[in-house]
Amino acid sequence: MRPLPALMVAPNGATRTRADHPALPVTIPEIVACAEACARSGADGLHAHVRDGAGRHVLDAGLYAELLAELAARVPQMQVQITTEAAGRYSPGDQRALVETLKPPSVSVALREIAAEPDMAITRRFFAFCAEAGIAVQHILYDAGDVARLGALQAEGILPAGRLQVLHVLGRYVTGQRASPADLAAPLAAQAGLAVAPDWAACAFGPAESACLLAARRAGGKVRIGFENNLFRADGSMAADNAAQVADFLKLLKASRDAQAFDRSF
Repeated sequence: MRPLPALMVAPNGATRTRADHPALPVTIPEIVACAEACARSGADGLHAHVRDGAGRHVLDAGLYAELLAELAARVPQMQVQITTEAAGRYSPGDQRALVETLKPPSVSVALREIAAEPDMAITRRFFAFCAEAGIAVQHILYDAGDVARLGALQAEGILPAGRLQVLHVLGRYVTGQRASPADLAAPLAAQAGLAVAPDWAACAFGPAESACLLAARRAGGKVRIGFENNLFRADGSMAADNAAQVADFLKLLKASRDAQAFDRSF
């Protein structure tokens, strides 16, 4: 399994629209153009959501296949990860069907969504399928409880043995639940109890996104940035686009690395 990208961009998400920001990419050509710009700015991965003709988040294998083909042709150096986000519309069965039909190289799966089946044998078979197909699964974790459950499911054999990929989500879309670097403490403490240290990254909602991601880098993690989680620059002003967010973060990272003398680089 390939390791997670050092800097993955999440350019649109499931809920935001151009009413939130005019530069939010919605169509496949827009997502591809955004990926090219973000790659030039320094991103090495893309977390992809596709939308239907009405701009709604969909788990559509055909649209994802089209997007993956375009991205492979235009930005072959980028790792592309599709999402299975339920967004209040899709069941675990729908999520599994997308992955089993498309067989993408990489996918993100919210643990609390996919493991909601009463019959955990179904969940075990799904993750076994992913492992056999060589699909890199990143487990989306929202708190320390999710981290503990990840470890328990792996101990029970529902998740494959060995190193897992995870994303720690700091904050939420909900007003008043903006992320803070201190939010990393609890999930990282829980993560230290896992049998095998995961390949991990963090993302953060709200204007403290950059501070949270710098903290993740100092702790040895990777990062996901972009309009899915935050529309604002570190100074509080509206970002121009996703590529500008990538470029701004890398400038902050370089300044922080020079100041803090931590030696991990992208």
